[in-house]
Amino acid sequence: MKADHSSKQSEEHEDYAMPRLRYYMFDWDDNILHMPTRIHLEKKTLNGWEPCSVTTSMFAKVRRDTAHYRPRNNDWDQAFEEFYDTSARGENAFLEDTRHALQPIIDGREKGAPSFTRFKKALMEGGLFAIITARSHAASSIRRGVEYFIQHALSPEEREIMVKNLRGFIKLFGEDGTLLTDAEVVSRYLDLNRYRGVTSPEFQQLMGRATVGSESPEEAKQFAIQDFVRHVIHLIRARGVDASISMGFSDDDPHNVQAALTYLDQELAAEFPDVKFVVYDTSDPEHPTGRKVIIRGK
Repeated sequence: MKADHSSKQSEEHEDYAMPRLRYYMFDWDDNILHMPTRIHLEKKTLNGWEPCSVTTSMFAKVRRDTAHYRPRNNDWDQAFEEFYDTSARGENAFLEDTRHALQPIIDGREKGAPSFTRFKKALMEGGLFAIITARSHAASSIRRGVEYFIQHALSPEEREIMVKNLRGFIKLFGEDGTLLTDAEVVSRYLDLNRYRGVTSPEFQQLMGRATVGSESPEEAKQFAIQDFVRHVIHLIRARGVDASISMGFSDDDPHNVQAALTYLDQELAAEFPDVKFVVYDTSDPEHPTGRKVIIRGK
C-alpha cells in the first residue's frame, strides 16, 4: 500500500494540544486476536483438488488465487461454516474461539495480534468502537466475545480505569450516572458500540442486500464504516458536545485497508471535514503495531 504524503494523507504525528474524542473501528481476526478458526478450502495439486484448511491470515494471502484455491465443494458456506452461528457450535462459536485465542495471552505464553494493545487502550479510555469483521456471526455473538475480552484481557485495575473514564464521559455528555452500578455503566457503554459481522444475515438485511460474500467483504466493510461514523457523529451532535474528533480503523488485510482508505478519503472526509481519520495497516510483520496513515478532512 502506498501512502499519499499530500496535505490530506501523511504518516507524521500531529499536535494533540486540543482535547480530542477518539473512536475506533477494528477488524478482529489477526488484528486483535489470532483466532483458531479455519477456512475450509481445496488446493490444486498434481493429483487434483485436495482438502486444505487455512488460517485467516493465510486466507488473506490466497483468497484471490482462484487458480490454486477454491472453496470446499465449490461452496463458500461450507468453506466458512466455522464463522457462522449456524454451525455445529451454534451461537457459541465466536465466544469459544475468543477464549481459545486469549488463553495463551493470559498465561503469558503469547502476544496478541497487532491491534491487541490498541483495543485494550480503547476499552480503558472508554472510547466508542466498532468491531467490523468478515465473519457471519450476529452482533450479540460478537458482543459476548468482547465482554469476555473485558473480563479476562483487562486486569482489575484496568477495568477500574475503564469504568472511571466511562463515568467521566457520562458527565461530559450531560447525564447523571451517579446511581448506576459499575456493571450498568459498562453495559450502557457496550450498548452504544457496533458489532458487525458483515457477511451475517442481519448485516445483509441492514445493507439491503441478499448476500455479502465472505471471500470479498470490502464493500460491506465500507458500509459498516459509514454506519459507525454517522452513528458516533449523531450521538455527539445530539448532545451538543464541542470537541475535536479522531476516528481510527485497523485491519490486517491489505485489500480491506485499501478499500477503507479509498472510501474514507473520497467519501467520508468530504462529508465530515472536521474529523481526522486514521487507518492502521497491520498486514506487515515488519510493522508489529501497524502502519499509520492519516486522512485529513476536506
